[in-house]
Amino acid sequence: MAGSAAVLEDGSLISRLDQRLLKAERLLALLSGIAVFSLMMLAVVSVGGRNAVNAPLPGYVDWIEQIMPLIAFMGIAYVQRNGGHIRMDIVIGALRGRAMWLFEMISVVLIFLLIAALVWGSWSHFLRSFDFAAPWWSRDSSIDIGIPIWPAKLLAPVAFAVLGLRLMLQIWGYGRALVLGLDTPVAVPLVQSAAEQAAAEADQLAGHDTNGSGQG
Repeated sequence: MAGSAAVLEDGSLISRLDQRLLKAERLLALLSGIAVFSLMMLAVVSVGGRNAVNAPLPGYVDWIEQIMPLIAFMGIAYVQRNGGHIRMDIVIGALRGRAMWLFEMISVVLIFLLIAALVWGSWSHFLRSFDFAAPWWSRDSSIDIGIPIWPAKLLAPVAFAVLGLRLMLQIWGYGRALVLGLDTPVAVPLVQSAAEQAAAEADQLAGHDTNGSGQG
């Protein structure tokens, strides 16, 4: 299941690196959200044009192909940082101490190896599409209106590389917790109990209410 997790912070080097990487992850997640909104707007324009003047947006499917990688890949590192990807919390949650950090570190190492292979493969796929000597630097283009495809292909290795950096930080964090025997390591997602999750959500809602009252 998808876990609900908290990421602790302090003044250590790993925590400072975590915060710097988080800024990039939030920016990529924001771009993903903007892409979702732009896809909705394209649908409105295309459907509205078809109904109003019998002229849908030219290359609508081509634009969808360009936008989909933004939606699919840009937020994965941010979700990984917050422990939001699908995982077996029932199994991990039954462990305690160094045993838990060991299994967490092993799982993240395996994910990192997969992502490293995906970075290599997606970068090679991008290079097959990109050519400085070709028009628009592209060896291939979309079928309908001829949009260069290499920008969309570049998004995958970029997003996977950021995720790889996040995974390296988490390997460091879990390894540090394993060696030092920490109970609450920083820069890694800590699984919350149902009571802790409810308390965190209540605090968040209380903060929104306070801000709303202050503005009123």
